[in-house]
Amino acid sequence: MSKNIPITISGFKKLKNELNNLKNVKRQKIINNIKMARAHGDLKENAEYHAAREEQSFCEGRIKEIENKLSNINVIDIKKIPNKNKVVFGVTVTIMNVSSKKYFTYKIVGEDESNFKNNLISIFSPISRGLIGKYVGQISTIKTPNGNIKYKIINVDHL
Repeated sequence: MSKNIPITISGFKKLKNELNNLKNVKRQKIINNIKMARAHGDLKENAEYHAAREEQSFCEGRIKEIENKLSNINVIDIKKIPNKNKVVFGVTVTIMNVSSKKYFTYKIVGEDESNFKNNLISIFSPISRGLIGKYVGQISTIKTPNGNIKYKIINVDHL
């Protein structure tokens, strides 16, 4: 399978840390909870046992999901890409709403890393798709539920 899921270095580290925590901390805690619940007797009516088994199932599912993602990612170090004032994956871009003159700064990241409250937008978001490939000074029209909005690209940083 090809490595086609883009991710930043910080996103890669977060996924690796989550996987490490799930495998080495949470998994062991769940195993201990199952052992303790089994000690309480009848498993058919043992809510603690069933809750621990359900938690185990979610944990193992998340481990498989992260391992699959890690096998298909393309880690992009934006600092190694020359800054040509072009919007590409991993950059921090400052844009201005042409009508309201309001400024916004976003970092374009992988899907798992996105967090709009922290100004981290997914490469697959409408804003990112409208900005990718454009240069500082260009205007991009972004389709939103409230209609088309024009943004001017003010700055592109490789942070």
